[in-house]
Amino acid sequence: MEDANQTGPNHFHFRPFSRLPEVQVLIFVTFLIMYVVSVSGNTSISLIIGTSRSLHTPMYFFLASLAALEICYSCTIAPLTLASVLSPEKTLISLPGCAAQMFFFIFLGSADCMLLAAMAYDRFVAICHPLRYALLMSWRLCAQLALGSLVLGFILALQLTVLIFRLPFCSSKEVGMFYCDVLPVMRLACADTRVHEATLFVVGVAVLTIPFLLIALSYVFIVAAIVKMRSAEGRHKAFSTCSSHLTMVLLQYGGGSLIYLCPSSSYSPERGQVVSVVYTFITPMLNPLIYSMRNRELKDAVKRAMRRFLSS
Repeated sequence: MEDANQTGPNHFHFRPFSRLPEVQVLIFVTFLIMYVVSVSGNTSISLIIGTSRSLHTPMYFFLASLAALEICYSCTIAPLTLASVLSPEKTLISLPGCAAQMFFFIFLGSADCMLLAAMAYDRFVAICHPLRYALLMSWRLCAQLALGSLVLGFILALQLTVLIFRLPFCSSKEVGMFYCDVLPVMRLACADTRVHEATLFVVGVAVLTIPFLLIALSYVFIVAAIVKMRSAEGRHKAFSTCSSHLTMVLLQYGGGSLIYLCPSSSYSPERGQVVSVVYTFITPMLNPLIYSMRNRELKDAVKRAMRRFLSS
């Protein structure tokens, strides 16, 4: 790996969103607000679930795990992005630093997608088999599903990152994105990347297509069960918890599919930047907002936490 890259650049810089200083400042402020809301909101969700005994259930365990992943995910991308927005030419990232950012991006993003699939299974069991829920969704199974998401994401990220950074890179130093994404970095290579593109597609199928099909299958049974419910309140509660999850699924899987499941020949850096903003900044920011607005139990826990904070 070291020999292959000796003739290439030892650092990269990111393509700016705009050359106009006024636009750069506006983008910086927007990204900073989304980053602060994302980290503070997801941290609040994790703390509230952890400190509220009424929320110590499998559904909220997965939600707290998702919030923790979103915090790490945001911190992997946002700080360097904010620095590069203000000074595109001065913000450099070394080759090992770029590899590290790519690894954590793939690792956390993959684990995020697979955890959403685990959450769909939890909702399937809760709605379709409510009497057996406590038996089927044991704490041991919840821990195994969460840990399995992390382990599988780690393995896929490690293999793909090592494969890409064994390529020889050309003299070009500009990554056509605001972070070290797979396709923009791969385009800087001075070698045939067809094997790497095929590997990326296989990883995309494993992370996006297979979990999404499992989620879709779960919701076929969930919708059928909700339609059969006689209680309007029961249907409303089931719909509220499922609609929050479905919104996150569509945002996460939709953005990822537009980038990683399309032919690499059709990849556009401009479109890639716009779509990437959705799942690197907007989705982590919306996660706590969507779940807290659509979930009555979580809203009640937030209100109790606010009352305790104000009274103290």
